[in-house]
Amino acid sequence: MFSRTSSGSGALLLAAALIAACPDDEEPDPTPTPAADDDDAVDDDDSAPVLDDDDAIDDDDSAPPGDDDDATDLSLGELCFPEIWDPKVVGPDYEQFAMTAASHCWGTDHQDIAGVERVVFLGDSVTVGVPNFGIDLEAWGWLPAGAGTAVAEFYRNVLVPELVARFGLEAPATDFWENWPGVDVINGTGAVMESGDFAICAKWGARNDDLIQDNTQIEDCIPPGERGKTTLVIMTSGGNDLASLTGDHIDGVDSATTWAKAELIAAQLRAAMEWFRVPDRFPSGVFVVYGNMYEFTDATADTSSCAAAELAGFGQPPPDPDLLADQVIWIQEEYMSIAVDNGMDMIWMLEHFCGHGFRNDDPRSRCFRGIDTPRWFDLSCTHPNAAGHAAIANMFLSVVDE
Repeated sequence: MFSRTSSGSGALLLAAALIAACPDDEEPDPTPTPAADDDDAVDDDDSAPVLDDDDAIDDDDSAPPGDDDDATDLSLGELCFPEIWDPKVVGPDYEQFAMTAASHCWGTDHQDIAGVERVVFLGDSVTVGVPNFGIDLEAWGWLPAGAGTAVAEFYRNVLVPELVARFGLEAPATDFWENWPGVDVINGTGAVMESGDFAICAKWGARNDDLIQDNTQIEDCIPPGERGKTTLVIMTSGGNDLASLTGDHIDGVDSATTWAKAELIAAQLRAAMEWFRVPDRFPSGVFVVYGNMYEFTDATADTSSCAAAELAGFGQPPPDPDLLADQVIWIQEEYMSIAVDNGMDMIWMLEHFCGHGFRNDDPRSRCFRGIDTPRWFDLSCTHPNAAGHAAIANMFLSVVDE
């Protein structure tokens, strides 16, 4: 068993959820492994994992050596997240579901992904991307450093040429009239839903019920006429659900109601994933890879570390942080259970982002990875910056490759 906090995507989920599970005054590891960055800029994108580097899976300081004869005797936390794993702190127990960790430790290894003919991106604003509109807003003094990310640096757009090369796919159009990589900032969607062999139905603010219940992301992007193609689905979803759950706790909603909401969040994801496993729906096969939920305080629960958290009304901890911690941990575990039950894969965004948040330079954080460890979040608190998007792309691609 190992411990982490959880996060929002497209909305704020506070690490106050795990105040009890991740105390701020815990002593850091006395021998943290410094990040590989060679300067002092916490937002330096040069330290992001490199997709085409043969050593990319070793670029994260939490990645284990692959040839340790004793590796099979180690827990998942010891094997994959040794710098931030703490056996004394309660957290998600993924191993109870007999999951299989990939050798690179970016995620699980439950699928042999091959022969992909079409790629579909689903979920929330982490997948859509939040752009800086290609304008140097910092130079004009309109926005501070770290606001927004260049469209080309969104993880989905970083993945496209890699997936094109691996599977011989037709790349989406990038011209002015059909700019698939872009964002429709009015509707919070991709600029173009489908182009080449790629489609996107993710949307800013989306929750798990937007996949098949209240909205129809899945069926919009995968109509019956496309289901004969071997399909790869890549998705981030659930951060906005956890933000809503956290808001309920802060507002004093009773435990029976919040537990019912936690169960519904998991049930909605399970129903959506089971949709893909209906017999004969995808005669040529479908592969699904999704992320769990990260958080921005590096397991300190210090929401004041990011100014936008308080501006959004999440500056106060919930009255019963232990209860919220239990519910968040349970949801994270359910994400793994759903992946195992449906033969799908999950990347560990929660674990790998820990130490790359807004307390990345604080040695008191239990996720401290070294003073020069880069930040992977932009100023929204919950959206990745360019380095964070590169890390997510590397996680997804590593799972696809193995």
